[in-house]
Amino acid sequence: MQLEGSCHCGAVSFDLTSAHPYPYQRCYCSICRKTQGGGGFAINIAGDANSLQVRGRKHIAIYHAKLKEPGDQRAHRSTAERHFCSVCGSGLWLFSPEWPDLIHPFASAIDTPLPVPPQTTHLMLGSRAPWVEVEVKPKDKQFEVYPEESIAQWHERLGLVK
Repeated sequence: MQLEGSCHCGAVSFDLTSAHPYPYQRCYCSICRKTQGGGGFAINIAGDANSLQVRGRKHIAIYHAKLKEPGDQRAHRSTAERHFCSVCGSGLWLFSPEWPDLIHPFASAIDTPLPVPPQTTHLMLGSRAPWVEVEVKPKDKQFEVYPEESIAQWHERLGLVK
């Protein structure tokens, strides 16, 4: 599926191809919550990194989150790159060198109508803010941390790969 996305002010737009376009993951970690806002979570999907075309690249800034594991005295810099518009602050996509073939656009930045997922995966619930009410439907899955099932595996399990 061809996806088109943009920031709020229009300074940045992009498109890419996605074999896994269902916005089914709701991440409640503090990084997603604080950088993406919304309902206390962020939703990302997956796209082919080689197909990414960007207009307005000069307006993109990159944020590397600071991670502090339990027991660590100091935080370390995440290798994941969170791309956002430096003009309006809209989150656009995440790139991680651990998965160099993938771009993870934030569903909130996608302008193309996305398919409705048949179930939702609520992840990183151990990090959710106390004010966030998790709305779980009967088929939904819940995880305190990140699940082992990848975005591609989820799509394959449900027969949603085109």
